[in-house]
Amino acid sequence: MPESAAEPLRVAVIADLNGSYGSTDYSAAVDKAVERILALRPDLVISAGDMVAGQRVPHLAAGEVAAMWQAFHAHVSDPIQQAGIPLAVTPGNHDASAYHGFEAERQIYGDQWRQRKPDLAFVDATGYPYHYAFAMGDVLFLSLDVTVTGKLPPAQKNWLAAVLAEHGPRYRHRIVFSHVPLWPFAIGRETEFSGDRELEALLQEANVGLYLSGHHQAFYPGNKGGIHYVGLACLGSGPRFLIGASERSGRSLAFIEIDGPDLRVAALSAPGFTRTIDWRDLPPQIVTEAAVLSRADLVENPIRQLGQHWFVDPLP
Repeated sequence: MPESAAEPLRVAVIADLNGSYGSTDYSAAVDKAVERILALRPDLVISAGDMVAGQRVPHLAAGEVAAMWQAFHAHVSDPIQQAGIPLAVTPGNHDASAYHGFEAERQIYGDQWRQRKPDLAFVDATGYPYHYAFAMGDVLFLSLDVTVTGKLPPAQKNWLAAVLAEHGPRYRHRIVFSHVPLWPFAIGRETEFSGDRELEALLQEANVGLYLSGHHQAFYPGNKGGIHYVGLACLGSGPRFLIGASERSGRSLAFIEIDGPDLRVAALSAPGFTRTIDWRDLPPQIVTEAAVLSRADLVENPIRQLGQHWFVDPLP
């Protein structure tokens, strides 16, 4: 954590690291991304889900699932933990699907991460490692358990409303992260989103400024109704096309800098994760029947791209 409230808080965000069903192998991009994160030494790493490759039919055996988690920890969790950087996770559909038939995988996910609970200032950890909240600096972070499409279950929505009402006003920023997004970003995933307008209204009322999500495997900094929605690219298999884009979104990891009232975001592209993606190369809007997302630098209260100079050399 920064030494004082005056220092920026820096967060690395990764998503969709898995390979094919049951795989215990990870791409060179995953290892290089972890290496780059360790060099830049952020205050926090968030994983927005799909860390392993479950949700296969026929179902994977418990031993196969455990082997996938062992591989993930070797490639990702252990190096980050050994560097003293907390890792906050949220479940993906390939980690802990809430669809019927994957109850065992959800249980294994919970067992894995309860054993690796990070040293964070938890505000509410009763639902950890599925939905939970913690604070760091001037920021309240909230993980939502979104591994299926459609509306958030009422119990989780009630939990979120209560935490935001009780704790949200104490913090300058409120950041939510989940696996499945609230609104669509990518071609081929136009129907794989939450679309929960009650959730959207709740987030707006609580002044949530940033919502991070994976699953669509394409980077886009969007805005709808005053909330910045950042869709994350993958590090594993399956990069996708943004809706309205002519080229596939490359593998990348995201960095967020929270500096007083300002939020700045960048995506660092593979293979070296030293170059930032230029937002001007992204569509000015993503238009679907469900929603219109405007690029977050083109709206009334924009977030800005984190400058390239930040990534030239490792931080001191």
